[in-house]
Amino acid sequence: MEIPETASGNSWIQRLSPHQESAVRLVCCPYAGASATAYSALSAALPGSVEALSVQYPGRPGNRDEPPVADVGPLADRITRELRGWIGTPLAVFGHSFGSVVAFEVSRRLEAAGGGPVHLIVSGRRAPSDGLGAHTPRDDAGIVAELRELGSIPARVFEKPKFLRPVLAVVKNDYGANSRYLASPDATVGCPVTFLLAESDPYVTDGGEQGWRRHTSADFRVKRFPGGHFFLNDQTETVAEEITKTLFADIH
Repeated sequence: MEIPETASGNSWIQRLSPHQESAVRLVCCPYAGASATAYSALSAALPGSVEALSVQYPGRPGNRDEPPVADVGPLADRITRELRGWIGTPLAVFGHSFGSVVAFEVSRRLEAAGGGPVHLIVSGRRAPSDGLGAHTPRDDAGIVAELRELGSIPARVFEKPKFLRPVLAVVKNDYGANSRYLASPDATVGCPVTFLLAESDPYVTDGGEQGWRRHTSADFRVKRFPGGHFFLNDQTETVAEEITKTLFADIH
C-alpha cells in the first residue's frame, strides 16, 4: 500500500514517526488546545514497530484555513475520513483528556466502517457517558488560571496577549466541545480498552476511570502511574513502554 506523504500544510494527519515496516499504527488524538506535535516526545519514545500518527485538529497552526470544530461528533467524522488512506496496517487509537472522547468516537466510526482498531487507549478523562462534572472553567480568567496550574502551555505565552489570544480561542472551543459531549451509556467499542490512570489526576478521582468499562464489549484494563494530569509529559518513556506492551499483546 502506498503511504501518504508526511503531513504538511492543511493535512489533518501528522506522521510523527515515519516507519515503513511498522507492525501497528497508533493514531493519537490531542488534548484541548493542543496541536499534533503535542505527542512528538511520545512518538520519539516508541519503537520502530509502532508508527505514531497524530491528528491536527482544525484551527491550529498548519491548518488555519479551517475553523475549529465545535462538537466531538463532526470532529470524529472528519478524522475518520482522513484516516482512510492509512488503513492496511493494524491501527490503534490513543487519546488524552479531551482527546480520549475524540479517540472513542473515532474508534466507533472506524468499527462501523469495517476497519476498527485493535485497541483503544485513553487517559485523563471520565467516561464518555459520565460528563465532566464541575471541572470546566467558564470564563477566560478561569481558563488561564487552569492552564497555568496544569503547565500545559509554555509560561511565556501568558505574558504576550498576541500569543495568548489565539491559544485561548482554541482552548475555549475545545473545552466547549468537551463539556457538551455526552455519550449514551450503551455506546461501546468492540476492541479492548486500556485506561492510563495518573494517581493524582484531579479530573479522574474516586474510581472515575471505571466508567470506561461499560463502553467496551471486550476487555478493560487500568494501568496506574504516579503523577498528575500531564503525567504523559513527565514519564514519556514509561508510558511509551506500556503502550507498546499493550499493543503487541493484541496483535501477536
